[in-house]
Amino acid sequence: MTHRSGFVSIIGRPNAGKSTLLNALTGNKLAIVSDKPQTTRTAIQGVVTEPGAQIVFIDTPGIHKSDTLINRRMMDTVRAAVEERDLLLFVADASVPMSAADRDAVDLARKIPAPVFLLLNKIDRVPDKRALLPFIENYKQLHDFAEYFPISAEKGDGLGDLRKAIVARLPEGPKYFPDDYLTDQPERFMAAEIVREKILAATRQEVPHAIAVMVETWEDNPKLLRIAATVYVERAGQKAIVIGARGATLKSIGSAARLELEATFSKKVFLELFVKVRPGWREDPAFLNAIDWRSMTGDSPAIME
Repeated sequence: MTHRSGFVSIIGRPNAGKSTLLNALTGNKLAIVSDKPQTTRTAIQGVVTEPGAQIVFIDTPGIHKSDTLINRRMMDTVRAAVEERDLLLFVADASVPMSAADRDAVDLARKIPAPVFLLLNKIDRVPDKRALLPFIENYKQLHDFAEYFPISAEKGDGLGDLRKAIVARLPEGPKYFPDDYLTDQPERFMAAEIVREKILAATRQEVPHAIAVMVETWEDNPKLLRIAATVYVERAGQKAIVIGARGATLKSIGSAARLELEATFSKKVFLELFVKVRPGWREDPAFLNAIDWRSMTGDSPAIME
């Protein structure tokens, strides 16, 4: 029996639904999801193993103009994620008109020799599906996409056909990872991301970009996982927002994060959160290195099924 395998990068503008798509295709929550732009800050790997095929998906930050050091690093991550890939999935939000930023994002896809699928995401938000035809035509004028797929990553619409088409495009090859391998993310990084997701859900627009979360201590016992994490912001006003009146917001964030952490790691979790002001951290190379998951150690390198 022929076995196919390969690397498939998911690219597109911020808020196009890339992380939701990764989670849907892998059947696991590997990337946090928010309606705030630039929620995903690094490449996130998700592996799907099925009879006759193994697909290594790479979710990426949204394609955007880089105005800070962290944004430039995010775009470096995107460019690295499209090199030497077997297939690219370009995700576009079909529920909003094409913008100049969308056209600029396609420029990156045009530079890649690998075939590119155009995924028209969020079709559940398009009442008249006839509107998808001119949407496709607009993108056709920009690039010769290999195939076009109307999908809803959130609802699961069209993902079966998409998965079959992805496998068909992959070259023959061996499994790169064991059958139970899901992601390359360390557990500490996943915990920090879960906390950050809850902060994004609880805070106003001016806070999300200025938030970073770092796990300071990690004590994993058979029945209890103790985690202490620091939430970094850039200004005192942002700290006040995260903490809330009499600590109510931080308490709510902690409770929501703890529940998801317990579901993720299948054990009781004791979570402590602290909030600190660190002005200009988004332009601090040493700090950005410290919050990069590749620098995190002390736990298993991957989540297994």
